[in-house]
Amino acid sequence: MYKISYFKEAEKTLQRMPRNIAKLIREKLKVIAASPYADHPNATKLQGREGYRLRVGDWRVIYKIKNEQLVIIVMKVASRGEVYR
Repeated sequence: MYKISYFKEAEKTLQRMPRNIAKLIREKLKVIAASPYADHPNATKLQGREGYRLRVGDWRVIYKIKNEQLVIIVMKVASRGEVYR
């Protein structure tokens, strides 16, 4: 099982968003941490940049998988319209 680490900005966003959505995002990240390369229906590899995208309703989570440290780094959590800026 991989550990989940958050950039400061991602953690702040999770704390400010509605609790039910933040809880759902954290639960989905735990599923990914258990098996990062399994076929998750709402997670896809980003094109043209390093990392992956997790879709949770209208929210997007951008994360990287660091195999050497067995860690998933959550870089950004934002609404669909803001995440790729």
